[in-house]
Amino acid sequence: MACYQPLRSVTVEDIQALQGISTTAAAAQLHRKLTEIVAKYGADATNTWRHISQYLLTPDLPFAFHQMMYYGCYFDYGPDPPAWLPDPEAAKLTNIGKLLERRGKELLGSSYKNPISSFSDFQEFTVSNLEMYWKIVFEEMDIFFSVSPECILHETPLHPGGQWLPGARLNPAKNCLRLNAKRSLSDIVVITRDEGDDEAPVTKLTLEELRSAVWRVAYCIDTLGLDKGSAIAIDMPMDVNSVVIYLAIVIAGYVVVSIADSFAPTEIATRLMISKAKAIFTQDFISRGGKKIPLYSKVIDAQSPMAIVIPNRSSTLSIELRDGDISWQDFLERVDKSNREVEYIGVELPVEAFTNILFSSGTTGEPKAIPWTAATPLRAAADGWSHLNIGKDDVVAWPTNLGWMMGPMLIYSTLLNGATMALYNGSPLGSGFAKFVQDAKVTMLGVVPSIVRAWKSTNCTAGYDWSSICHFASTGEASGVDESLWLMGRAHYKPVIEICGGTEIGGGFIAGSLLQPQSLSAFSTAAMGCSLFILGEDGSPRPFDSPGVGEMALGPLLFGASSTLLNADHYGVYYKGMPVWNGKVLRRHGDIFERTSRGYYRAHGRADDTMNLGGVKVSSVEIEKVCNAADESILETAAVGVPPPGGGPDKLVIAVVFKDSKGSKDNMNSLKVSINSALQKKLNPLFKVSHIVALPSLPRTATNKVMRRVLRQQFSQVGSRL
Repeated sequence: MACYQPLRSVTVEDIQALQGISTTAAAAQLHRKLTEIVAKYGADATNTWRHISQYLLTPDLPFAFHQMMYYGCYFDYGPDPPAWLPDPEAAKLTNIGKLLERRGKELLGSSYKNPISSFSDFQEFTVSNLEMYWKIVFEEMDIFFSVSPECILHETPLHPGGQWLPGARLNPAKNCLRLNAKRSLSDIVVITRDEGDDEAPVTKLTLEELRSAVWRVAYCIDTLGLDKGSAIAIDMPMDVNSVVIYLAIVIAGYVVVSIADSFAPTEIATRLMISKAKAIFTQDFISRGGKKIPLYSKVIDAQSPMAIVIPNRSSTLSIELRDGDISWQDFLERVDKSNREVEYIGVELPVEAFTNILFSSGTTGEPKAIPWTAATPLRAAADGWSHLNIGKDDVVAWPTNLGWMMGPMLIYSTLLNGATMALYNGSPLGSGFAKFVQDAKVTMLGVVPSIVRAWKSTNCTAGYDWSSICHFASTGEASGVDESLWLMGRAHYKPVIEICGGTEIGGGFIAGSLLQPQSLSAFSTAAMGCSLFILGEDGSPRPFDSPGVGEMALGPLLFGASSTLLNADHYGVYYKGMPVWNGKVLRRHGDIFERTSRGYYRAHGRADDTMNLGGVKVSSVEIEKVCNAADESILETAAVGVPPPGGGPDKLVIAVVFKDSKGSKDNMNSLKVSINSALQKKLNPLFKVSHIVALPSLPRTATNKVMRRVLRQQFSQVGSRL
């Protein structure tokens, strides 16, 4: 804020000096409106900002003016200035607000006041009354159990996380397609558009059409001769076909294996092997930016099992298939026409049955295989209901992929809450996606910060009307303050709800709320039903309300969280060595968090050697394997994620030790190109090295382990020079 000045000191000349405000008349008009607001509310910074953001700032004004207003308004405020404040009447119309208005005194007693004042009390209630809270949520979402659970939660020493919904049977995909009091067959459940068709009307799919498509694919899957419970992979973009296939696999009693379409063949092969997938759905090509990117060929190189291959935006395939593979057209013809419209009676699953296998990188180099059970989707949808306020009239867009947890979360949080999902089949980085958000009338737009940075740098959203957006959601990595401010300004200062969780949780453990003031790139509350503990240097939990920084731990009784891993010791990963609180061992998460003096939380990256690059968790070991082989001059490398000085997502920095120290350092630029090329080919095309630092040796422990934390700290201290 040092480069800005208090609003009362801003002059017409200061405004006119900003690029994008060229005339004295325009600057004078803005200054006049500013002066009126400051004169009326100047002593109250939050009220001043509320009026400036609503009545002065517009998306077409240069961002530099937005910054001048925000930082000038809060010049003397201190940490965590609120960028958005809840409106008391609007708060009553949120999902939680409506619940509290109906049952607040019943649940919280005579202390209940209103949804905003009593929100923190309600969050505490959801932790101390887990059974009652989750019973309420299942009722609110109208979840159908073919066999009701014996209870909501059974605590036992054998299961640190408890046993949830014991004895219950349900099918989450069948629940997605159910008719209920809030939804009819004619309701629009999917809105879509292909990249390149940006001038065409959006395509709309009704619930009746989605049900019919899912049933048909489910019948066809049954003809493949696989045992129920078999794993079936999906490696394709997130479009209407992949959503239909996902729901069909689950409704038919099989298990989805989630594989991102950006993965290299070796990464695809690893996931197929770990999950023991018996078949895979994929696409011949991916269309991005006018280019055709091969996908089926990568699946072949991964030595996949039987593949069902879908043509990209065409009725027929333009490639020859491997023996035993099936074209999408032939696959859909495997069921007689007379049966295609008949309802598929979904397989009712035990609550502990696997429905989806997802992967999250650990510190060992091999991705952790995390099974989602039949209960996990309910957790994903509940976070959508409570923190993201998703309901019947919402249109939700979130550029993602089924290879990451946000893909399944988007499906469940929209369909189980009666909302509409908006799918853009193409790159979200250009104006085509911005226009789709406008044309689909998106009400909740989910992002990862790297996408926001791309929009901000290219200004590709300019000229598009995002006024239908009620709020944003951001996850996957740490947000930058200016990027969040810029994003809010695109939709007339609607709030950004930050949410952080994990594949192994099925949702978030910390989030924002529409019932609390929101500060930029910060979290305002523990997730519903979740308790948070910041550990001190001695490994014990810090006092709940005291500011401080440390590793985040979670209360163990977390509905939807994993209880097993396919290729690792679950107890060892999440509970071993963790402190005990009130007789219960806490659950490890592994991120460093700060609790601020005003009660917000800020993320400070991973406590272990897993980093977050562009919303993708990846281990240092995985990156180092590729870097070590990128050039013959390299002896060894260490990969660390370094937060930039101004905040925001980590930058990837590679420490390099050369075999021969003479002359190798002189060619760092070409080495950087070589390493980037290797990472993008062998791991992920989105990965990019920010800096390479030559060192004579790597810091190591007495047992010869590389101390990446030491490197991260050193590089962070000189971050402004990197």
